Amino acid sequence: MTTNTPTPTPPPATRPGSAAVNSWDEFTTLREVVVGDATGARVPAQTDVSAWLNCYPDLTPAELARIGEGAYPRHVIDETNEDLATLADVLRSLGVTVHRPPAVDSTTEYGAPGWRSRGRSSYCPRDLALVVGSAIIETPSPMRARYNELFGLRPLFQEYMLAGAHWISAPKPQLRDELYGLDADGFPALGEAEPVFEAANCLRLGRDVLYQVSRSGNELGRHWLESTLDLISGVRLHPLRGLYQGTHIDTTIAPLRPGLVLLNPERVTPATVPEPLRGWDVVWCPPMRERPTAVPHTLSSPWIGMNLLMVDPDTAIVDADQTELIAALERHGVGVLPLRLRHARVLGGGFHCVTLDTVRDGGPEDYR
Repeated sequence: MTTNTPTPTPPPATRPGSAAVNSWDEFTTLREVVVGDATGARVPAQTDVSAWLNCYPDLTPAELARIGEGAYPRHVIDETNEDLATLADVLRSLGVTVHRPPAVDSTTEYGAPGWRSRGRSSYCPRDLALVVGSAIIETPSPMRARYNELFGLRPLFQEYMLAGAHWISAPKPQLRDELYGLDADGFPALGEAEPVFEAANCLRLGRDVLYQVSRSGNELGRHWLESTLDLISGVRLHPLRGLYQGTHIDTTIAPLRPGLVLLNPERVTPATVPEPLRGWDVVWCPPMRERPTAVPHTLSSPWIGMNLLMVDPDTAIVDADQTELIAALERHGVGVLPLRLRHARVLGGGFHCVTLDTVRDGGPEDYR
């Protein structure tokens, strides 16, 4: 199908850190953003229960044994970095300040008492850093292979702090074996031994933050985040339970603009729409178009195709393959910039995942 590519008015250029960070939502005009880097992305050892939990939790131990540890195929990395470079160029053409921190070294072994690991990737900067207003919150992933993942963003966060932002880190998790268990069917489950969660379990709606309880975020993590957000006056945390027991929230719910939200019909029903979104108009996501993947086992389901990035309330960057979704968005007055992210399923992240918006125009609004 032919899409009408919108031409939003470019915002004025900003220098790094000039706004001392200001990002309260997922949809107001984007001014400053981090774009990920797939260099060095690798599959962690699936003998580590924390990797099983977060990478391939639906596979049996016998199936896991056939997944090799190590780097992804070279063409997956190269093509992904080409697509990320195109994304960065498009954002710059719209006047957005784009940061491209180098990928962290994922080959060096590290650890803590009771476990050893190597890194996973720097592909998804969204996953472990939550920006709420002027606060940057480093989140405590339950996955051992992600322990040092944010180190590549530390220089930028330090620059923001020196410009006036507030830089917070959750308690560094111990990630001992007792944090992980098995469910009734013998598949991995996340326990409550300590607070753990990922930033991508959260969506921001001004004064409301949604938190998905799942395999990548437990109740203790919710409690820690709620107590921390109490320091930011007027911010309310809303736990979501039972919508989706996988990992992150952004293949389930995607706010498009105030009063309009994209929802996954396999996970959300009219009766289970989260309270802050009740009364909003809903775009029910159409089925995803699937394309062959470079490896047989992927980190994301086909629903990664609804993982979009709002550039402003009228413009979305969307997977170019998802023509039915593009048509649905355009019917609701959302213009689309269709781009490629060829290995989104393999590496586990769409356009929302591979970006971290640090500056948007919106403030601590009440959208309910």
